[in-house]
Amino acid sequence: MAGGSKFGYLLLWVVLGANLMAMLVQTLSAKLGIATGKNLPEVCRDHVPRPVAIGLWIQAEVIAMATDLAEVLGAALGIYLLFGIPLLPAGLIAAAAAFGVLAMQRSGFRRFEAVIVALVGVIVVSFAVEVIFARPDAGQVAKHLFVPGFQGKESVLLAVGILGATVMPHVVYLHSALTQHRVVGNDEREQRAIQRFERIDVIIAMGIAGAVNISMLAISAALLFGTGIESIPDAYDGLEEAGGRRMALLFGIALLASGLSSTSVGTMAGQVVMQGFIRRQIPLFLRRLITLIPALVVLAVGVDASRALVLSQVVLSFGIPFALIPLVIFTRNRGLMGSLTNTRLTTTAAVAVTILIVSLNVYLLIAIFS
Repeated sequence: MAGGSKFGYLLLWVVLGANLMAMLVQTLSAKLGIATGKNLPEVCRDHVPRPVAIGLWIQAEVIAMATDLAEVLGAALGIYLLFGIPLLPAGLIAAAAAFGVLAMQRSGFRRFEAVIVALVGVIVVSFAVEVIFARPDAGQVAKHLFVPGFQGKESVLLAVGILGATVMPHVVYLHSALTQHRVVGNDEREQRAIQRFERIDVIIAMGIAGAVNISMLAISAALLFGTGIESIPDAYDGLEEAGGRRMALLFGIALLASGLSSTSVGTMAGQVVMQGFIRRQIPLFLRRLITLIPALVVLAVGVDASRALVLSQVVLSFGIPFALIPLVIFTRNRGLMGSLTNTRLTTTAAVAVTILIVSLNVYLLIAIFS
């Protein structure tokens, strides 16, 4: 929303590029779990020195906490905008809802997945309706989806945030864990068949996510360009002023559904990285409680929740190389992967993505401190 209001359609190419990168990365992650029967942290633990594994675990925990921060702040902002409840009580309500969603796993993972799918459906429908009302410029959308460009370091900051929010390093760890036991291939032929289905699954899921993100930026560009919004409440108010009450309500509903639908991802990823890197676990609900604390502190001390959201996504982006570099190294190892080893083209593309992300992060650091 900030990208669209400040730079119009300029950063659409970042959304598209980040989505294509995420498709590649999540496919590699799934393939690692299918081929080895282990998740990425477990493979790291088995193949890197212990001090390195501990360092990777610490940064992965930071990434998981940044994820939880974004989830809770997003849900709290949604509650605040829709119902007028102050942010700290809204954060406590969001925290209670997070525990409720997490508890559904005890009734079976399929039921938990069904709830997540329903919430994602709410997000998709909300932004689809908003696109119809906003009527973004199709020519500008088509142009900027494929023409790269930046306008100053603020646009780079937002681009890195978009990248972190799309590729999501914690999901790289989690996805390899979700595929390692769901359907186990008894031989290489079955593993290849499972991988083909998993690739289709990734393309569909990331295609939906990409469509939502593109529509979100296009809506903001169409209705809010030039306003330079600095917060999600500003976006809510701007949408209400430019498109009417229904536009603002749809945005708030989508924001709340987004926070709730992703509320368990960081917690589950944290369990995976702790178990994988150092063979330790803590109760899932205790982890959820611990990782809620930073978000509630942010709300309690009055830190700008919207700015904290953007910065949390930048933190995610800085964590991507620590997940992606080992992933590329392992998935090109024939001794580990067998017939699912990366082709030369896949490895080249993955290396290019890694170099691009690291370069963006380095440029951002230089821009911030220069």
